[in-house]
Amino acid sequence: MNKRDPRVQLLLTGNEIMSGDTVDSNSAMIAQRLAEVGLTVYRKVTVGDDTSLLQAELLDMTSNADIVIINGGLGPTIDDLTAAVLAAAAGVPLAEHPQAVAHLQAWCGRRNLPLDAANRKQALLPAGADIIANPIGSAVGFELGIGQCRVLCTPGVPGELAAMLDGIVADLANTLASPTRRRILRLQTFGLGESSAQQMISDTIPDWPDEVELGFRAGAPQMEIKLTIADAAAIPLQQQCRARLEALFGDHIIGEGNTQLAERVLELLRERGHTLTVAESCTGGLIASMLTRIPGSSDGFHAGFVTYANHIKTAVLGVSETTLANHGAVSEEVVLEMATGALARASADYAIAVSGIAGPEGGTEDKPVGTVWLAWGSAGALRTSCLCWPVERSLFQTMIAAAGLDMIRRTLLGVASEPRYFSQRRVR
Repeated sequence: MNKRDPRVQLLLTGNEIMSGDTVDSNSAMIAQRLAEVGLTVYRKVTVGDDTSLLQAELLDMTSNADIVIINGGLGPTIDDLTAAVLAAAAGVPLAEHPQAVAHLQAWCGRRNLPLDAANRKQALLPAGADIIANPIGSAVGFELGIGQCRVLCTPGVPGELAAMLDGIVADLANTLASPTRRRILRLQTFGLGESSAQQMISDTIPDWPDEVELGFRAGAPQMEIKLTIADAAAIPLQQQCRARLEALFGDHIIGEGNTQLAERVLELLRERGHTLTVAESCTGGLIASMLTRIPGSSDGFHAGFVTYANHIKTAVLGVSETTLANHGAVSEEVVLEMATGALARASADYAIAVSGIAGPEGGTEDKPVGTVWLAWGSAGALRTSCLCWPVERSLFQTMIAAAGLDMIRRTLLGVASEPRYFSQRRVR
């Protein structure tokens, strides 16, 4: 590789991406992982399942890039074209690859499935291709050179791609012309917006060093703050900036890297030997789902209750019919009884309870759409708050589930101060 930075291009394939039936998240995943080792994607193109268009685009890319990553089209169906397109572009035949066949045999064997002709198609690869291991899926990845360009073919299934990227990125890192690599420090936050965070930094840290690139990645429910440096000599500055952000944003910072709220809550529960239960109405089990996505969640989470209808709140959690009649399902009194009932039935140390109006209908002048009551804490120290998050239904559920987890995180850490979003969202 010459002394300039390697030129990387992405070729995404599939009619489902072109039509919008599948949202492309893979290119972001690839770009983020490559950036960790100083490789920047300077062009990406999406092409449908058309052999001639794919081949023309691939030939153009390989004449102008050092590395081309093709994503998608490795499967067993007739519209999976990547192997044939790469073989044609390289001027080599397709041939059954013994290593790919062995992989398929093992994959099918573990599932007690026959290795049929459709699956075996995934072993027909360009002659001379090298295998890229896929630890999850049936289709191996593969690599072939065209001229001076390395072409790497990866699966379109996000989980399979994620499982393969560690090896791919480590290998590509060796193609860098110099040991200088971008180092990215990621801080995960909840309860901060991009504009408000940027303004706070501008007002408080006007002498932000040029050597540390500041970036934000907004998402639901978390926002990521990135501190990027291009030279190892700037690591002390990067750490200084981190310390200043921690002083500025304090307990709104959840953790580093890809830490998620549910992951952090479970970590804190595990450290303390405590358990959590949830009683959900408007979030429909989302809090429990966020927790159980984390491997090993059973250490700290044993039971959750989705009590959507009022009579289920009474039958399952023991919420008083009188309380429901006098105060309504979206009330402080009801979430307190939901939390108390969940704690007793799950024999847990902590609880989260939520009841709200997710919309788009059901709001009143007194309780508009987006209103939610939260309760959290232990049996002897339950706390409550009424917030209003007037956003689209699924986003409302995501943010309320995250807020419940955040309040338990704060409780476990002994944080007494309220988060910024309480003052912004509090109803009463």
